[in-house]
Amino acid sequence: MHSLRVRAGVLGLALLAALSAPTTATAAQAAPVPTVEEQRLDQAVPREILARSGFDAVAPRLARLLADAHSYAQARRVVVREGTALWRRAVDRAQGRGPAGGDLSRDDDRPLYWARLAMTRHLRTWEPEFGLGDARRDALLDSLERTSRGQTGIGYPHTGGLKRILVTGFDPFTLDRDIRISNPSGATALALDGTVVQTADGPARVETAVFPVRWQDFAESTVERTLRPYLPRVDLFATVSQGRVGRFDVERTNGAWRGGFPDNENIGRTETVPVTDPAAAPQWTVTTLPYAAIVAADTGRFPVYDNTGVTEIPAGGTDPVVRPDGPTAGSVARAGGGGNYLSNEIAYRATLLRDRLGLHERLPGGHVHTPVLQFAAGNTTEVTDPEFVRNRLDIVAQVRAILAVAAGE
Repeated sequence: MHSLRVRAGVLGLALLAALSAPTTATAAQAAPVPTVEEQRLDQAVPREILARSGFDAVAPRLARLLADAHSYAQARRVVVREGTALWRRAVDRAQGRGPAGGDLSRDDDRPLYWARLAMTRHLRTWEPEFGLGDARRDALLDSLERTSRGQTGIGYPHTGGLKRILVTGFDPFTLDRDIRISNPSGATALALDGTVVQTADGPARVETAVFPVRWQDFAESTVERTLRPYLPRVDLFATVSQGRVGRFDVERTNGAWRGGFPDNENIGRTETVPVTDPAAAPQWTVTTLPYAAIVAADTGRFPVYDNTGVTEIPAGGTDPVVRPDGPTAGSVARAGGGGNYLSNEIAYRATLLRDRLGLHERLPGGHVHTPVLQFAAGNTTEVTDPEFVRNRLDIVAQVRAILAVAAGE
């Protein structure tokens, strides 16, 4: 995982000595500092969310256990165990198992997000007695990220006749606009992980994982690494993210372009989506979800659209053009139906992986955008309200219904 490092000169007399003997002095590495994303933990809203869910004890527990670790191997065991436990605790809370830990509604995805950041911040700045180089620290952070996102816990029972569905969600994002934001796709992942949905073609088991809103993680193939072992074994997959106000969209086409909107580290990327074997990567990929059946079904209170629009540079052209009915031959992508942010990118990467694995003709898969999760009118300060909770529960229920329709076709 990407981590921030700062370099500083030796302090005090050591600095003076270094200045007087520049040919022999070496700079010492200062302690690592938290990322932009982790620094938001110091605000009041994340602290309130953690306290009102009981997840404020997660990072202190990790700190105590790491303090007792006397080797890298011990530290790695602690990190894997605690990351896995965080994911299971968040899933259990969302599905009504175990104590709620506070008065924040169980369907809330934000305790998982902020607790993970509290854990990664401690791990990033931890200085053990046995020493920890950059590579090993990054490996620990990677293990913590993957285990606490459910990426290493995907597993389907061998029960005959049980279909397999794989669903992904995202962390909250645009937090500098509103630190209170929740992501209904992340809440969906917690609510559905390990559950069974009834379809017209029989029961289907759902497994889920959550991804970060960070360009660099996607460039490092976090999506492909997570999905590759499972796509050949599932009957349907859906990448899910928060999209437009008041509507669901099944995105017909995904584009190979990053539009530059800042991620959770306040970093933007404007470039072609970086994938392996880029010369063989298409400008566009398409959904194989049964979009017509999904749109026609009564799945919940929000309307569902088959979104066919894209933005392209036509063959031989230089300027972007909006096409309501999909791309034209030979065009260059500037936005898929789902835009050119990380929701479009996860859809592009997952469907490109599907196609590269030779699964296009047999595996339904693609992207679903949920409605924007909104607070009650007038609520500009409180971290939750009844309408906010109702909206999230309705979105989650409708995603479940959409999956049941799609898997039953």
